[in-house]
Amino acid sequence: RLSQRRIDPVTGERYHTTLRPAPTPEIQARLRQNPKDQEENIEKCLEVYYENVKALEDFYQDAFYVNADQDPYVVFEFIESCIIKPLPCKK
Repeated sequence: RLSQRRIDPVTGERYHTTLRPAPTPEIQARLRQNPKDQEENIEKCLEVYYENVKALEDFYQDAFYVNADQDPYVVFEFIESCIIKPLPCKK
């Protein structure tokens, strides 16, 4: 997904070759790819991530996993439910 992102240098508008293609051939012809979005750079970032993720998980033991491939409202509700704890009640 990352390697298919493009930007229009004239307008600054962002496009995706599959999910949100440029509306006209003229715009498509001038689209540019950010060097960070090239496959080899993405692979390097993923390698670094996988090398360090275990140490981060061990350090942040109270962290929780968020599936962000959902509706933003669902993601927000999940995060909110993980961090908000009920106030203690006086008896």
